[in-house]
Amino acid sequence: MKEKAFQDFYDDQYSHCFGCGRLNMHGHRIKSYWDGDEALCIFTPEPYHTAFPGYVYGGMIASLIDCHSTGTAAAAAYRAENRGMDSDPHLRFVTASLHVDYLKPTPIGVPLVVRAGVQEIKGRKIVVISTLSANGEVCAKGKVVAVQMPEKW
Repeated sequence: MKEKAFQDFYDDQYSHCFGCGRLNMHGHRIKSYWDGDEALCIFTPEPYHTAFPGYVYGGMIASLIDCHSTGTAAAAAYRAENRGMDSDPHLRFVTASLHVDYLKPTPIGVPLVVRAGVQEIKGRKIVVISTLSANGEVCAKGKVVAVQMPEKW
């Protein structure tokens, strides 16, 4: 049985995000999982995610890096506290900064592999570094500064 995705631990009130919300039927509904010390997300863009024929829209790439990185930040915070993502209090993160470098055009219609690693955990801030690959080639790199949401948002 496959492990539960990071996003599947989010309370319903935090599950409406366009990128990762499992309750947003019009969104991407990405899923992220631990793969050793890295987090892994695989997403296959649809033809309507196009920038120009054959290639993925850059905003789609940014949204994948963004949501995968904030999910990774949450999972890393739980891991740092040596507890499960189903334990209280809940730890959720939002994006304070998103930087994406587009290295080469990203083909559409193939699985995109997003890998993320934690660069720094400092208090309520976690810095996550990501790569997005298609057909084994890195097409984009990202850096997300994620901050923990206050309990009463």
